[in-house]
This record gives sequence, structure tokens and C-alpha cells, in this order.
Amino acid sequence: MSDDKLKPLRDQIDAIDAQLLALLNERARVAQQVGHVKAETNAPVFRPEREAQVLARVANANPGPLLSSDLQSIFREVMSACRALENRVTVAFLGPVGTYSEQAVWRQFGQAVEALPCVSIDEVFRSVEAGTAAFGVVPVENSTEGTVNRTLDLLLQTTLSISGEVALPVHHSLMTRSGNMEQVTRICAHSQALAQCQSWLNQHYPNIERQAVASNGEAARMATEEGQVAAIASEMAAKRYGLSIVHAHIQDDPHNRTRFFVVGRLMPSASGKDQTSLVLSVPNKPGAVYELLAPLARHGVSMTRFESRPARTGRWDYYFYVDIEGHANDVKVAQALAELQSQAAFFKVLGSYPHAS
Repeated sequence: MSDDKLKPLRDQIDAIDAQLLALLNERARVAQQVGHVKAETNAPVFRPEREAQVLARVANANPGPLLSSDLQSIFREVMSACRALENRVTVAFLGPVGTYSEQAVWRQFGQAVEALPCVSIDEVFRSVEAGTAAFGVVPVENSTEGTVNRTLDLLLQTTLSISGEVALPVHHSLMTRSGNMEQVTRICAHSQALAQCQSWLNQHYPNIERQAVASNGEAARMATEEGQVAAIASEMAAKRYGLSIVHAHIQDDPHNRTRFFVVGRLMPSASGKDQTSLVLSVPNKPGAVYELLAPLARHGVSMTRFESRPARTGRWDYYFYVDIEGHANDVKVAQALAELQSQAAFFKVLGSYPHAS
């Protein structure tokens, strides 16, 4: 009896699926035409501001019952597949596979890219600077442990720009090859992951040695080879490396998030919801920082982040990393930046890019 009721519903679903298939391929053909136009003008295949606008429009127009976040995930993959018809973009990230940096690649670009794992953040930057990859994804800040200093230092030195940002919820799991902790003598993870789980580890495994390694993905790889090693990594890493999760969600902060930058040679246009990052330094005199930032207030530009890093000159000089709301081409932002540049001892715009939702 239930089959009699289900059959017409399944027939409806089959008919709708046929329509979806036709519409998806129609969209792909139009995307190919867009690709031909871009090729004539040497325009970039990936336009983060355009894709951000599409995802925002999907969320705003969604009547339900599907969640807007789920619809955005679907549309992100549709755009990724269509983009790949033009050119399959290569994206470098801090590897090996199974890291949160790899997850950030999928969140920003979708699955239809060539993901290139790198052994260090330095190597990610080098791969993009050398043209081996079109973009790189690097961690820049964690809500619990703060800034990834190496990324800030490389942003100061590089000729690349920030083309986008990704904010990921970070849920750490403890995993082993056996599925238990009986033979474990070391717990391995990236130093930030160990710090983010410090209280939990102190409570549950205070006597097991903790070892910082290059990435959580590397820790997971080590755990597959050594039964005495437990790794702290993502659920995706457990699946990738065939590990069993002993304890899930062991991060001390349940709202733990990591922010990533997408770096490349692309300078996105305004999307309508943008952020600009810059680096400044000031002469060493009283009130210099206050005077430097005054143009932001005068022009009504909001500052969302302010962080200092030693300039390593031996004279107690500092670089200041600043995030402000808006695109560098927005009138009030452009005016504020012009004033900042005239007053700063050092001034560099790292990029203007769509704000991560």
C-alpha cells in the first residue's frame, strides 16, 4: 500500500530531476560562453566578488524549506563545476590532505579545482608567486589562539594580494589507528590545535606527551603509521587516513573558528560587502598611532581588526595590521587610505575582498 502512495511522489521527483539536469547543463553552456568572452579580454576565470553576490542572492531569495546555507553549498559546487569548464584552477594549501586549510579550499572554490598540498605556509606563498598555483589558502587567525604570525610576516613581504577570506568552524577530534588510547604514548597536532584543546587534554590525558607537528593532517598521517601516536585533527582527516575517532569535539571553545586568507594576483572588484586589509608603521613619537588612525574616524570607516607585529629592526618598531570595512575603491575608504598613506612611515594595502559570511 505504501508503494502505491510513494510511486507518484517518486515519479514527480524523477521529473523534477530531469528538469534540474537540463537547467544545470543550460547554465553550463552559458558559463562556457562567458569563458569565451573572458578569454578574449584575458579576464580571470575566478571572480570572488561575483560568486559572493550569487551566494548572497540565493540566501536572500530562498523561500524554504531548504536551509539557505545548504542551498549556498549546492550553488557553490554548481559554480565550481561551471568554472572548471573554462579552466580548472589550481589552489595551494597547507597540507597534507585532511587539514582545515584543505576544507577552506573546498569552502571557497568548491570541489572542481586542483588542490595542491604544501609542506609549509612559506611553500604556499612560493607556489602562487611562481605560478604553480593560481591561488593559495593560508590560516591567518583563530578565535581562541589568535594570529598565525608566519602568515602576517609573509603578507608583509609578498607581491601577492588577499583575494578572499574563509571562516571555518573548527571541531577537533582525537583519533588513533586502533580506536582506543591503550598503546598511545604521544598526542600529535599542530601547535595551535594543541593549544585549543589544552584544558581538555589536561583533564583527560595529562600524562601523555604532546608533540607539535607541521599540521593536523601530518599528525593524522603519522597516526596511520604508528600505533603509539594519537592525532588531533578533523573528522575529514579521520576518513581520509582511515583512523577511528576516540573522542570528538575536544576543543576547549565550542565556538572555535579559524579564519583563512585566499592569496593570489587577483584584485577583486567591490561585491557590496567587502573588507580591506593593510599594513602600517608610524614614526616613533608620542600620539603617532592615534594620529595615524584618525582619518578612519573622519571618513566614517569602521576598523574591525588592529594587531601589531615587531618590525625586527632592534629599535622597538612595529608594523600594524589593520582590517577595515569596505572596498579600497569605495569613495570614503579611498579618501581615508589616501590620508593614511600620506602620514604613515610605511603603508601597504594587502587587498580588498568579499567579507566571509
